[in-house]
Amino acid sequence: MPHLIEEAHEAAEAIESGDREAIVDELGDLLLHLAFQIVIAEEEGSFDLADVAAKIIDKMVRRHPHVFGDAKYAGEAHQAVWETLKRRERDPADERRNSVIGTLPEGLPALVRAYRIQQKVATIGFDWRTPDGARAKVDEELAETNAAAEKGLPEPLEEEFGDLLFALVNWGRLLDVHPHTALQYANRKFETRFQRLEALAAERGVVLEDQSLDELDQLWDEVKREETL
Repeated sequence: MPHLIEEAHEAAEAIESGDREAIVDELGDLLLHLAFQIVIAEEEGSFDLADVAAKIIDKMVRRHPHVFGDAKYAGEAHQAVWETLKRRERDPADERRNSVIGTLPEGLPALVRAYRIQQKVATIGFDWRTPDGARAKVDEELAETNAAAEKGLPEPLEEEFGDLLFALVNWGRLLDVHPHTALQYANRKFETRFQRLEALAAERGVVLEDQSLDELDQLWDEVKREETL
């Protein structure tokens, strides 16, 4: 299973890169590990590929009555319909699984988990009507984080910073921005710029560790100007 998870991350990274050859390669690796899981189950006499295919076909037909039945497509409200159909499939005695939030994988990255929680509760109307409401919540949480920082107490600061991140994810969601994708883009942009900064310093015989912050900022601004040329 650790290898399956690793391959899934590598496939996602390839897709985000847009490199066709890398995508083909990594999806192949992922497909191989999926096949491994099915073969292991077949050898144990648990299930086979036909069982897996039948399960997903049955699920898709059941959860898409607008495609396979007579129901009408719900448009923007379709996510709420989807979540309702999923909840109906759960054991009524399982209180946790029957929560609107349901059971999200524990291994989900925190930003993705926050986004999915917000998506799920939005299906019952527990949501801001416009992005402006979520934006105001960001301001509120930022003020509370600043207040906690001024007090210098680690635990309240961590809690308030977490609330701020959660509010930012919510605002982004209402702006149709996925936090994982946005942060990945920001990470790559910073890495690319900083590596160019290192290259400029090396070309000029500049030792970064010996530079002041102002001098490093000048190099950084130069790198940013290069991007606009």
